[in-house]
Amino acid sequence: MSAAPAASPSASETRAVPVLLEALAPGILVIGAAWALLPWLRADDERARAAMVAVMIALMWRYLLWRWLVTLPPAGLSLNFGVGLIFVLVETLMSAGSTVTLIFLARLGNRSPDADRNAAWLEAQRPLPLVDVLICTYNEEEAILERTIVGALSMDYPRHRVWVLDDGRRAWLEALCRRLGSGYLTRPDNAHAKAGNINNGLAHVASLPEPPDFISILDADFVPMPQFLRRALSLFREDDVGIVQTPQHFINSDPLQTNLSMARVWPDEQRYFFDVVMASKDAWGASFCCGTSSVLRFSVLQKIGGFPTDSVTEDYLVTLKMKAAGFRTVYLNERLSLGLAPEGLKEYVTQRSRWALGFAQICRGPLGPLRRRNSLTLVDRISLIEAFLYWSANYSFRLLGIIVPILYWLFNVHAVEADVAQTLAYYLPHFMAQIAIVGWMTQGRVMPVMSDVTQLLAASQIVKALAHGLIKPKGHKFRVTAKGGDRSRRFVQWPLLKVFLVYLALTVAGVVWAFVLEDGNKLRDSSALCLFWSWYNILVLTIACVVCVEQPRLRATERLPTRDAAIVHGGSDAIACRILDISLGGARLAGTAPGKLGTAVTVALDRLRVPGRIVRSGESDFAVNFEPAASARADLIRFIYSGRYSATVPRIEPARVAAAVLGRVMR
Repeated sequence: MSAAPAASPSASETRAVPVLLEALAPGILVIGAAWALLPWLRADDERARAAMVAVMIALMWRYLLWRWLVTLPPAGLSLNFGVGLIFVLVETLMSAGSTVTLIFLARLGNRSPDADRNAAWLEAQRPLPLVDVLICTYNEEEAILERTIVGALSMDYPRHRVWVLDDGRRAWLEALCRRLGSGYLTRPDNAHAKAGNINNGLAHVASLPEPPDFISILDADFVPMPQFLRRALSLFREDDVGIVQTPQHFINSDPLQTNLSMARVWPDEQRYFFDVVMASKDAWGASFCCGTSSVLRFSVLQKIGGFPTDSVTEDYLVTLKMKAAGFRTVYLNERLSLGLAPEGLKEYVTQRSRWALGFAQICRGPLGPLRRRNSLTLVDRISLIEAFLYWSANYSFRLLGIIVPILYWLFNVHAVEADVAQTLAYYLPHFMAQIAIVGWMTQGRVMPVMSDVTQLLAASQIVKALAHGLIKPKGHKFRVTAKGGDRSRRFVQWPLLKVFLVYLALTVAGVVWAFVLEDGNKLRDSSALCLFWSWYNILVLTIACVVCVEQPRLRATERLPTRDAAIVHGGSDAIACRILDISLGGARLAGTAPGKLGTAVTVALDRLRVPGRIVRSGESDFAVNFEPAASARADLIRFIYSGRYSATVPRIEPARVAAAVLGRVMR
């Protein structure tokens, strides 16, 4: 029997090279086109955005068509076909939702010019419309509420009243309101949670000798800037505007930013939603109320019976009820308030789960997208379906993306029948277009890996909450997102970490089992695709595990970066300094300290003079702890929250984000 020719392996390899190059060609073409075109296109040009969206949608559905026609296992009563069919169905639903999202993103709304034009109209009103500002609170601490109340009272609009709606029934808060000069309202029970609290406030202001023309809603941790009411009210010139929503900006880092040590290089997760998605939805007439930092027309609110209590996302539902009554929501994309992002991972997951539950309740209710005769427009229905697909399909797909490779390695379940060359030819162009075009449209606010980590962190809880809401839409409690408290120690979110560690261990075990303990048949069995997939999952799961280790937040108050000038008086000396960052608790300044540790100083910030003490002294900078008197603390709050300071990341650079994450993972 003759031996096989020695040249056979190399010949096989030689034939594989052009096949691989041919498979890579579409992806390389997409990368090259993106590199050549996108730098020359403006991200706010709707024609350019529409063209790029069309490219993305075409490549997405080219890939999906291949998934259905080529990659499904043979039909039959087998585990392979069952898992494969479920996986591709979920992926298709996710892609359908993403298609709608991309169509929305093709346009951008900007109502700032309208607010500028209408400013004179607002000032000409005699009298000016009366606004009642309702601050909703349940268990927030005094320091958080004090700055919100002071900020609300300090708005430069002369015709407004401030009411604190206290569902915690706290005597100290009533005393604080009396001292600061705001109204204080409470009720005997907490029926219907936040919506019930707001409705109690609405009933009170409706009974006053002069009821308001408009209502503004603020969460307990959101401090409005002085111009908040003037800018928002200017958009009510058209009589069919029922709600003006403004974005939520934060002074602190969210759990991903903190636990991955990337607060200076990566923005909070909500920037994509408020800076991009809401502006796009507004262009299509599909913006909606997000609760805090909004202004609502009081007469319309009374007409629809106040805030609805059918859903734990009463803010979105109030938009739909107003839409059904003929009134729309508009979005003013300006930084007009500063609040607190969820500070811990548990609170982050709780908040997202509540949103998912609320959408499920809305979809099951009378204003659901598939209900006839509820007066919703076609755009409203499409927007609701898109949101539902986001909460259901996207998060389910993220879980399946972890589970399917594990099933392959450990149980030989073939859910996807494809080799590397085919996958490169169909998936790579879609994937590269998504990275390049979405990154261009969002100015870097969406990145691969980070988006998957963000979704994975809450995926299990969101899918569970969504299922509960669909099966049992009524009877769910409103779970408050806790803010404040002691976060000075490192601790581990074990319930989440245990789940991710199990996924990680099973993924690693599957790879080891297939390629170390077995004879390698699986590798020759076109499983290189699953190997690459598993390595990606290992990366995502590793980062998710790191996020579960909550890093300490040592500062009692969040500091905001700046380069403002200040004069520091110490004894008979006065030195001019550059402020590096500032908060209600103190400031870090460039230069040499004008005294030893503990030296009493006065920091002059424009016309404001704040007493304090030197608490740290370095070679190039020093820190001062503010010690204002009670009467001066309100002035300091007004100064810090005047709008001159921001925690926004000015420029997002993928290399810096990757370096920050890698550095945190390696520590």
